[in-house]
Amino acid sequence: MPVVRYRTRDLTRLLPGTARAFRRMEKITGRSDDMVILRGVNLFPTQIEEIVLRTPGVAPHFQLRLTREGRMDALTVRAAARPDADAATRAAAARSVEAAVKDGIGVSVGVEIVDPETRERSVGKIRRIVDLRPR
Repeated sequence: MPVVRYRTRDLTRLLPGTARAFRRMEKITGRSDDMVILRGVNLFPTQIEEIVLRTPGVAPHFQLRLTREGRMDALTVRAAARPDADAATRAAAARSVEAAVKDGIGVSVGVEIVDPETRERSVGKIRRIVDLRPR
């Protein structure tokens, strides 16, 4: 007997019935939440947000950029620096975020600390993930 998985947040649809005894599902086309699977690790933006919020010298405004380098997916965290952070503080904050993500989530990411007010602000729902991977 087939099992239908509910509440997995995968986007798909049931195909019309055929002469077979079972209904089929179409290929999974995406997700309804912001979870990203990066090198086999399930990653939520809220996990990155917790790390960014507890790092000194970094403002709570960040963006996750997904790219493909060769055959592997890569994630870059672009976080805004606090206005009072100097260059040394920014470099230390980038290393701290990178190490905390590696230790806490188990995946290596790149971290860019950008100038304050260079990250665009959102009026509505914040778009945290920018997927630049080729389809």
